[in-house]
Amino acid sequence: MWALLGWLGLTFGVAFGSAIIPLISIEVFVIGLVTQQPHISWWWIGLAVAVGQVLGKMFYFLAARGSLRLPAFMHRKPKEKRPSPRREKWKARLDSIRDRCHRHPHWMFGTHAVSSVVGLPPFMFTTVLAGLAGMSSWLFITTGMVGRFARFSVLAASPGLMAGWLLH
Repeated sequence: MWALLGWLGLTFGVAFGSAIIPLISIEVFVIGLVTQQPHISWWWIGLAVAVGQVLGKMFYFLAARGSLRLPAFMHRKPKEKRPSPRREKWKARLDSIRDRCHRHPHWMFGTHAVSSVVGLPPFMFTTVLAGLAGMSSWLFITTGMVGRFARFSVLAASPGLMAGWLLH
């Protein structure tokens, strides 16, 4: 029992870390875990990863929405130079995307839902975009949890399914 809770706690921690630091691959961790610890249910692994991922992404979501103040060292220093045309072009694009998201909130819901399951567009991108668009926290958490649970439950079950399929 304690070993199971330890593995699930580690899974949650890696999922949380991978949500904050995108260089950590939770997919590789899950495949490694289920091949080394096949007694752990795919259901529990999917749940631990979903909770860890969504809680980790909440920092980005809340920061993009403006509800979370970032520390001073994370703010850009104002430059004395005149604005570059490239920066103005990107700012205009971002404003255009934000306006579209406000006009069509169901698009943001659909995009975030697909991203949470498939990973395209990247989940990090739709997390920030959902915050910029003003998506409700409840909708963000629900969509992310359901999608991430589906994605990582299937991933955790896949080695067992493949082994069963190939051996029969």
